[in-house]
Amino acid sequence: MTSIALVTGARGGIGRALCVQLQAQGWQVAAVGRDAATLADVPAALHIAADTTTPEGATAAIAACREALGTPTRLAHCVGSTLIAPLHRSKPEQVREVLRVNLDSALYMLGAWVEALREPPQPGAAVLVSSVVAGIGVANHEAIAAAKGGIEALVRSAAASYAVQGLRINAVAPGMTDTPMTAAMLKQPAMREGAARQYPLGGVQTADEVAGVMAWLLSDAAARLTGQVLPVDGGFTKIRPLVR
Repeated sequence: MTSIALVTGARGGIGRALCVQLQAQGWQVAAVGRDAATLADVPAALHIAADTTTPEGATAAIAACREALGTPTRLAHCVGSTLIAPLHRSKPEQVREVLRVNLDSALYMLGAWVEALREPPQPGAAVLVSSVVAGIGVANHEAIAAAKGGIEALVRSAAASYAVQGLRINAVAPGMTDTPMTAAMLKQPAMREGAARQYPLGGVQTADEVAGVMAWLLSDAAARLTGQVLPVDGGFTKIRPLVR
């Protein structure tokens, strides 16, 4: 039986890469984004326009998938944004927006997915997206670190709540990744080279590399993993590069 995966934030770099990989592996993929027009070229069996930063939008995304393909036993929540600014220069509306896009959407989407698999009870796997800045202090990332830290806490608690049902809930915490979100920063050679030097394995990772770990977490090969946050960061959060 073909597995059904719901991928939110599917028009972003990591979400799109994950859709490509899951499709290639034979999954039925439902790609979710706020604007249907931007999803047109995302490889998927179904494109769903929904704003998952609201409980209504998250519920609607699940309902659309169930009607067209069936209940998604796999969820990859890739919705996100960032804010690089010290707290004293972060306006309240900017902070609220970062929390809304990152943390609110994760709470609503995971909640809607869990509810869909409760009656009748079904096992499944979900993977959310955190960031290295939730696990190690990085200057000028206070708002996004708070949002991503909340996602990691959500993963651990939800994994504990729903393990008895056979739901596995994990997250990845990427380091600097070459995506449309980071394109403006990385197009400057000095910035790209500086970022690359921070990582023990060197270089700036690709969206495909992060998506590959997410696809594995959703697969049966990761059947014994739940409540985990896997850093996909070239060693950034655990080891220091050799200074040359």
